[in-house]
Amino acid sequence: MIKKFVKNFNDSVGVAQNSTFAKQLWIIVPVFLLLVLLTVLIYNHYADFTWDNFLAGFNQEFLIFFAIGVFAQLVDGTLGMGYGATSTSFLLAYGVPPAVSSTGVHVAEMFTTGASTISHHKFGNINKKLFRHLLIPGVLGSITGAYLLSDVIDGEAIKPFIAVYMMVLAIIIIKKALVKNIVKKKTKRLDILASFGGFMDAVGGGGWGPIVTSTLLGRGRNPRYTIGTVNAAEFAVAFASGVTFMIFGGIQGWQVIIGLILGGVIAAPIAAFLVNKIQRKPMMIIVGILIIILSLKTLSKLL
Repeated sequence: MIKKFVKNFNDSVGVAQNSTFAKQLWIIVPVFLLLVLLTVLIYNHYADFTWDNFLAGFNQEFLIFFAIGVFAQLVDGTLGMGYGATSTSFLLAYGVPPAVSSTGVHVAEMFTTGASTISHHKFGNINKKLFRHLLIPGVLGSITGAYLLSDVIDGEAIKPFIAVYMMVLAIIIIKKALVKNIVKKKTKRLDILASFGGFMDAVGGGGWGPIVTSTLLGRGRNPRYTIGTVNAAEFAVAFASGVTFMIFGGIQGWQVIIGLILGGVIAAPIAAFLVNKIQRKPMMIIVGILIIILSLKTLSKLL
């Protein structure tokens, strides 16, 4: 049934691609959804948004969250992976509770990936066929993971496992950077890959890029279109998990969310511009090492 639904969806989208309106949807839909989410965010925190609280919120901690958002989006937009792993590692190392960290990262990703999608679309970095194959399985996996983390799994109890998971993602990133002479191969079972990536991204606070992007690049796919397409699909994945977190867990830590959003939105077009202008392998190694160091710091606090 799911395969039939995906096929019908792909066919309908394929027809719509030829129209001007379909092209405009790449911008209209993300902008509309982001405005709706901003309204929800303010509504859920309307009691906190007094003038005094608003001014008090823009303190040193807010600047730290803003800087994390800028750096994480630059990493994700240029490498096609690492936003969740980078931001989650920084937040956990800084002492932000897992529940606040996970919710903040995924709600912020709804905004940053929306901006990133628009930017990659503008620069022509999106393969629409690949996008359709990743979309629905990724969304279903993210919803499942977000529900389990917000309503079933104890976030504090799995904090050490999240830190270890971050190190695994870092090793994947470094490994992909060191691989040479990649032979292009056909990627099979994209639905399973996307479902697993979406699920682990929601549960672990990151993983969509390191799992999906690294696998596709490891198969010899074009980096430009792979990075742009996976980033575009991540918008839907982040939106689905973010809404799930809000429904079952509420929104916590508005400073974290707003800081990550503003930093990420500002950095998104810069990252999309730089995607073909930087040396990816050295940066992947540096980011991987940084994530490992941050994860070890988090683990040291728990021992």
